[in-house]
Amino acid sequence: MGELTSLSATEMAEGVRRKTISPIELTEAHLRRIGRVNPKINAFITVDESGALDQARRAEFLVTRGGWLGPLHGVPVTVKSSINVTGFRCETGTRLRAGATPDEDAALVTGLRAAGAIVLGNTNAPEFLMAYETDNLLYGRTNNPWDLDRTPGGSSGGESAAIAARCSAGGVGSDGGGSIRVPAHFTGICGLKPTPGRIPASGHFPPSQGPFALIGVVGPMARTVSDVRILFEAMAGPDAGDPNSAPVPIRWPAEAELRKIRVGYFEDDGRTPVTPETRAAVREAAEGLRAQGFRVEPFRPGRLEEIRQVWWKLFGPGVQVLLRPILEGRESELSPFLKEIRALANREEPLTVESLLDAQIKRDVLRERFLVEMEKYPILICPVCAVPAFRHREREWMIDGKRVEYLDAMSYSQWFNILGNPGVVVPVGRSPEGLPIGVQVVGRPWEEEIALAVAAKVEQACGDLREPVV
Repeated sequence: MGELTSLSATEMAEGVRRKTISPIELTEAHLRRIGRVNPKINAFITVDESGALDQARRAEFLVTRGGWLGPLHGVPVTVKSSINVTGFRCETGTRLRAGATPDEDAALVTGLRAAGAIVLGNTNAPEFLMAYETDNLLYGRTNNPWDLDRTPGGSSGGESAAIAARCSAGGVGSDGGGSIRVPAHFTGICGLKPTPGRIPASGHFPPSQGPFALIGVVGPMARTVSDVRILFEAMAGPDAGDPNSAPVPIRWPAEAELRKIRVGYFEDDGRTPVTPETRAAVREAAEGLRAQGFRVEPFRPGRLEEIRQVWWKLFGPGVQVLLRPILEGRESELSPFLKEIRALANREEPLTVESLLDAQIKRDVLRERFLVEMEKYPILICPVCAVPAFRHREREWMIDGKRVEYLDAMSYSQWFNILGNPGVVVPVGRSPEGLPIGVQVVGRPWEEEIALAVAAKVEQACGDLREPVV
């Protein structure tokens, strides 16, 4: 049964379709895996054993009658606990929402179920999703299955840990500053941060409003790029509950079209150094594409520090404005992680109508310039983060003789939230400690299919990592 949970989601679905794998056996194997591994990693908020088995029995019944819901038929998945799943607590890691339980699914969950997925449960997140480490006062710390003394990242750390540990075939995270991509990088899995609106963020908390509507998205996470692809297809589409939603049809590029794309890559941003192994991973990805016939050239976009500053204006002070009505008068109930990020945000000048408008105009100007640069390089390869998975509560690192602080280390993901680009993470290398190192494959807005297709080529060239230690 350990081998069964190690299959990709694509392989699981194909086995169910061919009737060589039973949805019931598949679900039972995952539930046993959760029972054995979750006490070590603490990834789950809810494990819906009876509900999952009921879904599996219905899936099995359909298969015996020749029925087939879609490409995820019988595949067990999980969902981050900031996204509505009927009957599951959607507390977003905070005591201020303790017990919050939706009575309907988010649109993307409806899409997953329509494709045949079996929802096993939902996963842990930091308070209000405001940390790159998953820990909160409701459920405690989530551990990285590669090294239990390290974090799986945040804010989709519970999701990444569950998928990496083979407790789930794939699932859904959200990302306002790297919260899908950094956990994927830390745990050796794949993840997609889409263009805002490509996958509906309706049913997410915080809601898709104000600064979060501009920088925040929901997206798929899995162990292979092909699995991310089928999850993306199941969830993508317009929904009236997301103000960014748009009816963009799915269009996968032909091989000949893909080969014409010029790829740019950069190993660092010239401001924040990265570990030698991170540089090596980016070079390996670039060389892997070049060996497959792609035209790959060194290229570092301009104005990256200006872009980071605008992201912080909207993520730090901006999101604090969005949360203020919930937090006022209850500050004593907040976790140390949320207090930490609020303290950083409060060092800035308070947002005014003028400063918010100025930030949004700067964002548009910077985005226009960036997209002009991407006309030459529709795909960029770069680091996800300056460091691999860090030990719980670490906040700075020495790289090349320079002190790198917490938020700066994550800046390699932050740019693409404010710019709106899709980004795919693929595991490529390992640190000296054996920790996974991913690279980021970035495309132009609304071109998730191209980014995923190139990411699949990187995955093909760079091989698979071993399974984590748990």
